[in-house]
Amino acid sequence: MRVTPEQIIYGSWILFGLYWFVSAFSAKKTEKREPSAERLGHMILMAAGYILLFQRDGNWGILNHRFLPDTLWIAWLGAGIAFAGVLFAIWARWNLGKNWSAAVTIKQGHQIIRTGPYAHIRHPIYTGMLIAIIGSALAIGEYRGLLAFVIFLFGFYRKARKEEAFLAANFGEPFLEHKQRTGFFLPRFS
Repeated sequence: MRVTPEQIIYGSWILFGLYWFVSAFSAKKTEKREPSAERLGHMILMAAGYILLFQRDGNWGILNHRFLPDTLWIAWLGAGIAFAGVLFAIWARWNLGKNWSAAVTIKQGHQIIRTGPYAHIRHPIYTGMLIAIIGSALAIGEYRGLLAFVIFLFGFYRKARKEEAFLAANFGEPFLEHKQRTGFFLPRFS
């Protein structure tokens, strides 16, 4: 049996989901949480991006047109990028440890993490996920993949801004100092 780029992409996302599911059980208790309506808005955006990216038989009109040629090397490149993005997100999630939450929260005993990718990026989980989404979109090669990326980018940007407001309110100057030394989704080496 030969492995295909599509199997690598789906396997990468399954690995991502399994790691998130298992590691969610070790998270600290929540002290402060974003309003449920705001969380629902984020979930709707994520669902829209997911459907665009992974619904193979959807009739999306012009969004089903290709922006890249349908060649095997592009599919393999996309699969490799998707796998690398998932591994990066898992590494970031591992470094975040018990402070992680799916919703925007402050945990009991919350800490500013400055290890691993957090030494240079404030939101490396989103960075890894966006890399994986880009890889998936490249492998698909259709405009719907690009639109899905834009939706995910917008959703992660909004959520990250809320997280930063929570962290600034909770930690004050130490978070502002961390913010000065790190990049938002991309590394800052200074």
